[in-house]
Amino acid sequence: MKMATDVPECFDDPIGICGIPMARKAAAAVYEEAGISPDDVDVIELHDCFSTNELLTYEALGLCEPGAGGHLIDEGQVTYGGKWVVNPSGGLISKGHPLGATGLAQCAELCWQLRGLADKRQVAGAKIGLQHNLGLGGAAVLSVYRR
Repeated sequence: MKMATDVPECFDDPIGICGIPMARKAAAAVYEEAGISPDDVDVIELHDCFSTNELLTYEALGLCEPGAGGHLIDEGQVTYGGKWVVNPSGGLISKGHPLGATGLAQCAELCWQLRGLADKRQVAGAKIGLQHNLGLGGAAVLSVYRR
């Protein structure tokens, strides 16, 4: 688990205000700590508070180059049958964006996924999960889960 707080570039432009520099910094640190790369991850629960933020977070997590988040969707790379399954739980909007409970819901979903207990949401063969949670104007926290 790694956390990054607001860095100076968070205030340079609208992308920064969305927490992307914090997420990028925390992602690099958690990948290094876990000895993995984005390619090793099977299932991701990310803080999709807004559609745009989800696309930008793909970039921050190293799933694609800047500006290419939409291509991951167009190519089916972030759903069942793609490279990663992102938010099999349905994401924040499906839960009503429960402030404070978001991280716990993400944690539960990833544990269920890695234990094979996610029922119809199950990501086949999931061995590594990644959790991204964000508090705008504060912190980004990333955690790696392994089966």
